[in-house]
Amino acid sequence: MNRTTIGMIFAGLLTGAALGFIALKVPTPGTNTETQVTGVPAVGGPFSLVDQHGKRVTEKDFLGRYMLVFFGYTNCPDICPAGLQVMSAALDKLGSRANDVVPVFITLDPAEDTPERLATYLKSFHPRLVGLTGSESEVAAAAKAYRVFYQKVPDAKDPSHYSIDHSAIFYLMGKDGKLAAPIPHTNDVDQLALAIEKAIH
Repeated sequence: MNRTTIGMIFAGLLTGAALGFIALKVPTPGTNTETQVTGVPAVGGPFSLVDQHGKRVTEKDFLGRYMLVFFGYTNCPDICPAGLQVMSAALDKLGSRANDVVPVFITLDPAEDTPERLATYLKSFHPRLVGLTGSESEVAAAAKAYRVFYQKVPDAKDPSHYSIDHSAIFYLMGKDGKLAAPIPHTNDVDQLALAIEKAIH
């Protein structure tokens, strides 16, 4: 299963969450019947990471503002730079209407993506972008909180090199830190700008 497929699956699940619920039919053990289970999946939550300036930040530092969160890594060849370009262009398109939206890029490759590397990388995108990294366990905890799938894939020709398969989604988090809207990474600039505007007004 490739990253795009995984991202689309997560997008479908999270879109259900944005509408208020997900309904699943679960087989009841020992019977031929099914039980319908409904609920809102928890997305987001506590994290403690380091930004591109070396400052320790937590989810509490963003309360009172929206967060537009995207997970990836700086060596990502396609999905991540494309997603960050779309994110940046959408914020520029919204202008002052998105002043309360903080764009956040959380790396899935903390071994390579130091604060210094994130600072250099993010300069190519948007001046307001906040890059976050941390230890392997801190990044894993953040990914788990956001239900992000990722795994290292060694290069078959050179095991010392690797890529990272990961789900790709824009998470728009509300001012209260709860999920406001999951937005597929396949959205173009206009679609992303419209989705953000609808969610924050």
